Order: sequence, then structure tokens, then C-alpha cells
Amino acid sequence: MNFGDRLKTLRIQKHLTQQQLADRLGLTKSVISAYETQLHRPSYETLVQLSRIFRVSTDYLLGVERSPDDTLELSGLTEEEKQALRALVQAMRAETENF
Repeated sequence: MNFGDRLKTLRIQKHLTQQQLADRLGLTKSVISAYETQLHRPSYETLVQLSRIFRVSTDYLLGVERSPDDTLELSGLTEEEKQALRALVQAMRAETENF
């Protein structure tokens, strides 16, 4: 998955339109579209802002590191226990987004 695909996936997961993301970054919708279609790359400062908005590392955005969810060691847990942990993480993320 390339940078544009990762950005689009994260944006959609956070229920943001291109315009909403652009507003948060002080950019235009066309710039976000250009990032997602790989026509342009963000500046260092924008990359850092994106990592903060989506709570992922810049390495993840750039494809150097796998998904943050892939770093949890869940071996030895039942599927039910894994699902419970995923639900807990989602609830915690939703809680922090409200602040």
C-alpha cells in the first residue's frame, strides 16, 4: 500500500472528507486529492501533522512500518479474547477523539 492509499484509508476510517482534512491542515481539497492519487507528496511539516491527526507514525504513513495494529502480540489468545481487545481499543480511541 502506498502513501496515497494509506492516507485515504485513514481519512475514511476517521470519517473525514477531503475538505475536512484539508481544513484541519490549512490546505485545499485539491492538495489532499493530489496526495491520495500520488500526484504530490506532503512536506515534512504536513506529514507530521497527518501523523498526529491519525495517531500513526510517519513511518507508517510512508510505508516503512506496518499498521500499528499489527504490532500487538496476540498469539495464545482465543478469537473471542482478540475481538474483546479490539473492541476495547476502538472504545478507547473513540473516547480520546471526544476531547
